[in-house]
Amino acid sequence: MTIQALAFYLFALITVIAGGMVITARNSVHSVLFLILAFFNAAALFVLIGAEFLAMILVVVYVGAVAVLFLFVVMMLDINFAELRAGFLRYLPVGALIGVVLLIELFLLYGSVGGPSILATAAPSGPTNTAALGQLIYTHYAFPFQAAGLILLVAMIGAIVLTLRHRAGVRRQVISQQLARRREEVMVIKKIGTGEGA
Repeated sequence: MTIQALAFYLFALITVIAGGMVITARNSVHSVLFLILAFFNAAALFVLIGAEFLAMILVVVYVGAVAVLFLFVVMMLDINFAELRAGFLRYLPVGALIGVVLLIELFLLYGSVGGPSILATAAPSGPTNTAALGQLIYTHYAFPFQAAGLILLVAMIGAIVLTLRHRAGVRRQVISQQLARRREEVMVIKKIGTGEGA
């Protein structure tokens, strides 16, 4: 069995397990973290079959979008971070184990793609699929590409506006009031004699 086959079985197994944990975990934070783990392993599977552009898109778009959605949910729900930090030492061995597994996966991925003797197929003679897609997107489909970026920018601004709400008891910075104040309004000079209190 080659290193490429071993890497495939490892990545596929972790993807399936992480996908199962996404729907069975009781904590929503854990579900999102397992979903990100599943995306990373699916991206590694794409790299193994030579589709590096799809792997990059999966990591950049999906993991980035999941992280933004996770932050959006955290801002909306006001999760108590003190309780989350309290169990840090309890989950430290599990987190270290997951980090070691991801590091081993990276080494296996580098070993399966890096060496020319390990690859089962020969390298294509023409441009890679990333170069071909880039040539197509930035020439024939430049306007739709820019329009999609503008739509995503408007959606991001809309998400920020939706989460920006005024809460009672929270002081907000008003720059115009700060610039317009005078020294007499904010400072009081009192003369105190020797041996007297303020």
